[in-house]
Amino acid sequence: MTNVLVDGAAIIYRLFDVGYSIRLDDASRTISAGAPSRVPARERPARIEARALQIANPPLALSLGRAPLVIDGRSYDADLSARLYDFGVCALRLQVDTPPGLSWEEFSLVGRALDASATSAALMRDALTDLLARLRDAIERPAIAPVVEEYAVFRVYRLCDEMGKLVSVDAIGDAHLVPLLLGEDRSLSDNARRELLQHRFSYYADDLAILTWDNALVVDPNPHDRDVEYVLEFANAQLLELRMYDALLDAELPAMYDRVEVGRKRRLPLLTHGFRPIIAALQTRVADVTETVERVENALKVTEDVYLARIYVAALELFRGQTWRRGIERKLAIFRETYAMLNAESQASRAEVMEAAIVLLIVAELLLGLLHA
Repeated sequence: MTNVLVDGAAIIYRLFDVGYSIRLDDASRTISAGAPSRVPARERPARIEARALQIANPPLALSLGRAPLVIDGRSYDADLSARLYDFGVCALRLQVDTPPGLSWEEFSLVGRALDASATSAALMRDALTDLLARLRDAIERPAIAPVVEEYAVFRVYRLCDEMGKLVSVDAIGDAHLVPLLLGEDRSLSDNARRELLQHRFSYYADDLAILTWDNALVVDPNPHDRDVEYVLEFANAQLLELRMYDALLDAELPAMYDRVEVGRKRRLPLLTHGFRPIIAALQTRVADVTETVERVENALKVTEDVYLARIYVAALELFRGQTWRRGIERKLAIFRETYAMLNAESQASRAEVMEAAIVLLIVAELLLGLLHA
């Protein structure tokens, strides 16, 4: 493995579903009033080619300050920030700039240690608690979902050899990537390397982005260019919502069957309203999930096949976004079929009641006729 020295940073993300939706304008006013020096911004990717990405409601970015952090006995000054998405996601971002001139092995160790650090996780949890306390009035139906999305980006600004001479991104081989991105110390087979490290992208001669399921390497000499991280975070936010609603529907299905069974046992033959609460709950759940999933999927649309768009589409494919979406659709179909069945059963019961009432009226009319005869 060619020895290269690295100037870079390790960035970890923790994404939380904190409510049904976030009113971003209200959140911006609340943050600005409480900390005028930290004015939030509605951010979009900065590159000209980013016009191929249509973002209906850009997320709200805000700085949460800096905090000391100890990793493997070494002290760092961590930068903490957040992005709020209107579909109810809060993405926390913790960045640690590594000392310049680290060897690749040392850079990998710092990056992996930060990603696995319980201290950094606790720091982000505390920041989330504080942020939600301030933003509670801007969040509709506030509640932290149990599903959390985690991701890490290892950012490289400069590569050089032991003599300080710049080297190209071609110097980064699989022997560098396997311990950093896959956390493996042993050599992988050719097939495993090709499968796990296949998502590679370059736009300029001196940049590189390699995506995996739970982390990415981004090489870019411009430290202010965060567009790749932006689209990766957006894809993770969408993945979180799909996973969260898939888990929610998984829990709702057996509960729905139990409610239907209880409703059947309690419903008297001549009463037609026994299923009304269940039908109303089904309608509400289907409407909520359908609206939110559509809002999530329409939050960012790709109109052209350009560099950032390819990275975003590859991230959704890598995260199995369509698989999660199909799972949600199957479960929603079960809810809709159950609603239709209960509705048809209620209508049939009402028809039976009407028929019984008509028979009773006819019998009553006959009896009255006989009494007056």
